[in-house]
Amino acid sequence: MIFTWNPAQDDRDDSPPELLVAFDRGRRARVLVLPAWFDEANKLRRLTLGVMRNLDAAGIDSLLPDLPGCNESLVPLESQTLESWRAAAQAAAASLRATHVLAIRAGALIAPSALPGFHYAPQTGPKLLRGMLRGAAIAAREAGKVDTAQSLLDHGRTAGLTLGGWMLGSEMIRALETAEPAPAPGQSAIPQSAIGGAGLWLRAEPDDDPDQAERLSALIAANFGDPRA
Repeated sequence: MIFTWNPAQDDRDDSPPELLVAFDRGRRARVLVLPAWFDEANKLRRLTLGVMRNLDAAGIDSLLPDLPGCNESLVPLESQTLESWRAAAQAAAASLRATHVLAIRAGALIAPSALPGFHYAPQTGPKLLRGMLRGAAIAAREAGKVDTAQSLLDHGRTAGLTLGGWMLGSEMIRALETAEPAPAPGQSAIPQSAIGGAGLWLRAEPDDDPDQAERLSALIAANFGDPRA
């Protein structure tokens, strides 16, 4: 279930391998899972793995690669850009022989356009950035500083910024200001209303909801018919 994958783009690229969580039985249907980012990744981790387990039971492989700079990655997060993560997602799709993509929340910003699939509750870059800046401004105020969300953004555009414990480079911050998810042909959005209940990213702490995981995985699996046929 725990493997590695290599994000190297060519023989001259010495990118270190990244971790991969996978339900991989070599089946025809293979879903690349691009998770939510930053704090939302923690809040949706159990839901994401629940969906993957359900897809496995339905005869569908699922592949969840770490992006460079995330989790146990040896690559600095501050060196990553939106484009480098898009390239990593495309490299993962090719390396892991993905046939479809499931992009969760901000993961939709980097979904490979060549793969059919699904964007679950896709999040825009501006909304992601505003939430992180708001949290940083509140933390600064509690520490007796006068930083506002706007002053933090102004600084981050040129020098990068640590938001919620994640060090983002200036290029990533500038890109997030305008990034919008855009489902490619063959990709469709699954809004939270389609599975019911409030999104787990709205909860104060990481949580689980097996019913939501079941409904989301059922919507995805229904698009495959019987993958074992």
